[in-house]
Amino acid sequence: MDKKISISQIKEVAQKAYNEVKGNTGGKNADYIPYLANIDSKLFGLSICLMDGKTINIGDTDYRFGIESVSKVHTAILILRQYGAQKVLDMIGADATGLPFNSIIAILLENDHPSTPLVNAGAISACSMVQPVGQSDKKWEAIVQNITELCGSAPQLIDELYKSETATNFNNRSIAWLLKNYGRIYDDPDMALDLYTRQCSLGITAQQLGIAAGTIANNGVNPVTHQTVFEASLAPKITSMISTVGFYEHSGDWMYTAGIPAKSGVGGGVMAVLPGVMGVSAFAPPLDEAGNSVKAQQAIKYIMNKLGLGVFNGDRVTITTD
Repeated sequence: MDKKISISQIKEVAQKAYNEVKGNTGGKNADYIPYLANIDSKLFGLSICLMDGKTINIGDTDYRFGIESVSKVHTAILILRQYGAQKVLDMIGADATGLPFNSIIAILLENDHPSTPLVNAGAISACSMVQPVGQSDKKWEAIVQNITELCGSAPQLIDELYKSETATNFNNRSIAWLLKNYGRIYDDPDMALDLYTRQCSLGITAQQLGIAAGTIANNGVNPVTHQTVFEASLAPKITSMISTVGFYEHSGDWMYTAGIPAKSGVGGGVMAVLPGVMGVSAFAPPLDEAGNSVKAQQAIKYIMNKLGLGVFNGDRVTITTD
C-alpha cells in the first residue's frame, strides 16, 4: 500500500523517541578499550537524513565519537566499488556467523572463510583488499576518502583512541594471522590490521553517520552533496549484509522487532538504512552484552514502530512537505 508521512510527523516522532529514551541508564561503556570507558555515558544524539537532503538532528549529533565497527560498512562499500559484488563474495563472503563480532571460532567453523566484511575477520580481510595493495598510505587515503564521500564531510582520527586500540588488539592480531594462514589476507597482515584499527579510531558524528546511511538508502547518491558515491546496483548488496549481521548474534531479533537494517559499533553509534526513504543514526555510549548501544537501539526502534515503517512492510513510502 502507499503510505504518506510528513516531515513534521518524522520530526515529532524523533523528538518523542529522544525524550522517551534519554533517561535510560541500562548498559555500560565498552571497558576493554580504555578510551571508550571514559566517554560521558550521558551523551545521546539522534539524526535522520531524508532523500531530499533534509536532516533532522536532536541532541548530541555534533559530538565526534569513535566510529568503531560501523566503519566496516564503509570499507565494505569501498571494496565493492573497487572489486565488484561477485569478487567480494568470492574473497570474503556475505554470510552471518551467528557468533560474536570478534570470534575466532567462526573462522574455523567457516572452513577458513571470513564470512562477511561486517565482522572483525572479514573487515581485516577487506582492509587487506583495499587498493592499491602494498601501499599503506595510499590505502588509508582511499579508506578516508570513501568515508568522506559517504558522509559528505571528513572524519577525524582520534589519536588517543587509535593508540588505545593498538595497545589492546590482541584478539584481532590472532585473527589477522589465522586468516593469513588460510590465505584470506590479501596484503601484509600487520598492515591490514593497522588499517582496520585506524579506521575504527576515526571520529564521526551522528549527523555524518545519518548522511552515510542516507547515501546507501538513496542508491549510492549522497542526498546532501548530490555526489554519486557508488553504483546503484551495490546498494542492495550492502543493505543485505547489514540486515544479516549488523547486530551480530542479535541481528535476527533486531530485524524482527525494528524492521530496519542497522549496523552498530562499540563506540555507541548505530547506522540504519531504510531503502528509498531515509537514513537514521543514533549515538549513546552504554552498550548491551552484545556490544550494541542500548539507547540507540531503543530510539531507532521507537521511530520505526511509531511510523509503521520497515523493509518487510511492503509499503511504498512518500515523504511529504508540511
